[in-house]
Amino acid sequence: MTAAARALAGLRSPWVRWGFLAVAVGLAVYAVVAARDELADAAQQLTAGTVVVALTLSAVFVGCTFCAWRAVLADLGPPVGARPALAVFGLSQLGKYVPGGVWNVVAAAEIGADHGIPRRRSVTTTAVAMLVGVVSGAVVGVVALPFLAEGVLGDAARALWALPLVAVVLLPPVLNRLIARALRLARRDPLERPLSWRGLGAAALWSVAGWVCAGAQVWVLAVGLGMATDARGVALAVGGYALAWVVGFVVVVVPAGAGARELVLLAVLASVLPHAAVLLVVLVSRVLVTVADLGLAGLGALARRGVARPG
Repeated sequence: MTAAARALAGLRSPWVRWGFLAVAVGLAVYAVVAARDELADAAQQLTAGTVVVALTLSAVFVGCTFCAWRAVLADLGPPVGARPALAVFGLSQLGKYVPGGVWNVVAAAEIGADHGIPRRRSVTTTAVAMLVGVVSGAVVGVVALPFLAEGVLGDAARALWALPLVAVVLLPPVLNRLIARALRLARRDPLERPLSWRGLGAAALWSVAGWVCAGAQVWVLAVGLGMATDARGVALAVGGYALAWVVGFVVVVVPAGAGARELVLLAVLASVLPHAAVLLVVLVSRVLVTVADLGLAGLGALARRGVARPG
């Protein structure tokens, strides 16, 4: 076994994944304890109205991800009702919070099969929707780059300018070939029908709308803590959140990008708010998006109870 293979096998180990999560949580707790007085002062500036608006934007963001996923699902096969689609997506998203990065795909396949959706269609839909989210997030994330303080992301900031080039993967002729080859390698039947420009376009538009809502959530929280209401703040909030999410997605060893996403967002917003205020924005943002995810899962559970399942 080569060194690379051994390293990959190590990353797949549950112990390594849970260890990564423990370290991320530990560092977060340390950061909160170290800045507890400043955090308490900053928290007093956040009004209930600000938190409610931010939570609403978080819910809309999560709803946009569902709409993007459903656009891909509708493009790959026969129509699926809103209730079974909500059941599959809402419940499968809880898999994001399990280390490994694949459990939401597995959950979507199994829950989808309960509702008569072929597993290959559910897996492909979830994988394509995640790809659309990553690519659109990378493109939206570039919005923040011109407004970053010098040296914030180091040499990586220069490389990030090339991120929009990955959008070529979403062109239907390219993506359909990649999916067909992946299914052949996996010895699976081909999809019922290929992805279209219309379907991928709809998914991309919903994803971009989601990034705008998620960034608006961060902007509302940051403005509530004293950030200026100018174009730079909007760009850093929207682009910064999208960029942070993409980085968190790539770091698959921790659930839902825990730790990685927060570090990037901290770095992006460090020039417009004091450290304690930025830390509070990052923590509250994470909590609100998690609450929105749980709310969608609850709706999915209710929808699942009300749908007759085959067999």
